[in-house]
Amino acid sequence: MTNLVKDFRGKYDYALIVLRGLVKTDFRLRYQGSFLGITWSVLKPLMMFCVMYVVFGKFLRMSDGTPTYPVVLLLGISSWQFVTESAGVGLRSVVDRGDLLRKIHFPNYIVVVSATMGALISYAINLVVVLIFALFARVQFTWRVVLLPLNIIELYAVTLGLTLIMATMYVYFRDIAHIWDVLQQLIFYAMPIIYPLSYVTNQGGLLATLARMELLNPIAQSIQDIRHNFIAPETQPTVWNQFNNWGVRLFPVALTVVILALGIYLFRRNSKRFAEVM
Repeated sequence: MTNLVKDFRGKYDYALIVLRGLVKTDFRLRYQGSFLGITWSVLKPLMMFCVMYVVFGKFLRMSDGTPTYPVVLLLGISSWQFVTESAGVGLRSVVDRGDLLRKIHFPNYIVVVSATMGALISYAINLVVVLIFALFARVQFTWRVVLLPLNIIELYAVTLGLTLIMATMYVYFRDIAHIWDVLQQLIFYAMPIIYPLSYVTNQGGLLATLARMELLNPIAQSIQDIRHNFIAPETQPTVWNQFNNWGVRLFPVALTVVILALGIYLFRRNSKRFAEVM
């Protein structure tokens, strides 16, 4: 029993050491040679926020009419950037690290996890910026803030699952990267990120029903939950306050578990052949 524990600790201690090293290296190289460096991890969502707020908030007047809307918009954009950054870097990670995987023996999944962890660090920095904006906007925080870590874990889980699936497919089909570039644009404008979901649901009818169905998407559901629990519990529709059926409420969570399990299964099943294919 003691030897089994030692073998287990030895295996995963080594994996954690490699993971920490890759995360540090990736995060440093990401902004190497850039004058502003790590500041870009904050500037990119801020620039996008300014454009989206002017276009959708001012010109098209797609707002929920509350003082917290700009902060809610910034939080949504930052959360979506975490998803796209994780998937965009992660799906190429196995191929990009092909030489390293052939030379050094360590679990292949670490290169994918390190890409998502790097994006998670940037997301954490952005959350601090959102908190500062929220304080200036005099957001009234509630006890629901304690649920925020669970929402972020769910968003990370579904993102990691999707990234593992696409990283596996990218080894065999390079077209996946181009398909994802198109899909992420479609998903971004389809989900209630740049426009408030209440803007649609308040209109009633079939359109409102379809809008509520968007919350069955685990990415949209987790981002809405993050907004609801962090900034605006009174104005943000979520799957928990839009549906009375617990089966429907738990569907996005169950789908998150399925996507993550599928990603792990496909990656582990194919990882032994990665070196041969590349």
